[in-house]
Amino acid sequence: MDNCIFCKIAKREIEGGIFLESDNFFAIKDKYPETEGHSLVIPKKHIITLLDIPDNLGNELIGFVKKVSEKLMDDGFGSGFNVIMNNFEVAGQEVMHAHIHIIPRKKGDGIRFFTKSK
Repeated sequence: MDNCIFCKIAKREIEGGIFLESDNFFAIKDKYPETEGHSLVIPKKHIITLLDIPDNLGNELIGFVKKVSEKLMDDGFGSGFNVIMNNFEVAGQEVMHAHIHIIPRKKGDGIRFFTKSK
């Protein structure tokens, strides 16, 4: 996709702030973060949703999400994290290139997704 921002970052056509990468995925900080350290895990190839990610990349994807999440916690961005993926426009996907949000969390940060306040 010629106009895909994530493809341009993957191809190094534009600067995207890649801070970690594997053979098939890379991580950048979200441009509009929910919390400090909010990052995205993105396939290097143009893939639109989770349904399009080849099964043979599943282990690498999960391993890479874990690696990014550990790095964010080690770097002090939080003591926990949420992993969220929006698939298709109706579910909130704004960039039509698959990406997983890793949102570092701190106690009392006021963010609520699918958790209930205690």
